[in-house]
Amino acid sequence: MEASRHISVAIDGPSGAGKSTLARAAAGQLNLIYVDTGAIYRTAALHLLRRGLEPGDAAAASLLPEIGIAIAHDGGGLQRMILNGEDVTGLIRTQEVSMAASAMSAHPAVRAFLLEMQRDMAKKHSVIMDGRDIGTVVLPDADVKIFLTAGSEARARRRWLELCQRGTPRDFDQLLRETRERDENDMNRAAAPLRPAADAVTLDTTEISFEESLARVIELIRGRTGL
Repeated sequence: MEASRHISVAIDGPSGAGKSTLARAAAGQLNLIYVDTGAIYRTAALHLLRRGLEPGDAAAASLLPEIGIAIAHDGGGLQRMILNGEDVTGLIRTQEVSMAASAMSAHPAVRAFLLEMQRDMAKKHSVIMDGRDIGTVVLPDADVKIFLTAGSEARARRRWLELCQRGTPRDFDQLLRETRERDENDMNRAAAPLRPAADAVTLDTTEISFEESLARVIELIRGRTGL
């Protein structure tokens, strides 16, 4: 059952730090709803790419009102992204969409358009929400704020292993360059740059296992919320 009051947990950090995997696992153990905000941006970016537009172009933001984005959860509680009635969950995890989402999210008009969708979820449910600016912008009053990080090589290595397991391997050095490029874009954008909230707890997962990272995240959440 959901907690008697709505609890919000914000997990921020760079690409590949393990935010989604840890947030999803913690949500499952604590009976909270997991909201992957990066998937929302990826879904919008996929629409623009399909239209043959450059997501980094500020003019592309004017087309966002035509996009029908919805979030659903399957029987296992996993988030599904619906774009104009189509389930695109399996289509938004490519590197092309990832880079497009990063470029698109730099525009204030884009962030403003998608902001209310994210906040509305936290108003209606107890959530664990991960992204780049959850604790600083989206949910500045979140009960728990965690900034999850790891070295760029460790994050690129995890992505490389993930792609190998999927049967779609890529060159590691290229992945590392793209990881660092995205870090540079996210940290230096004018709109809501990637940075930890002043009251966030930083957790570096470079040298610790997934199980240990998850235990620390759950300990932090329980300690702050009493769950």
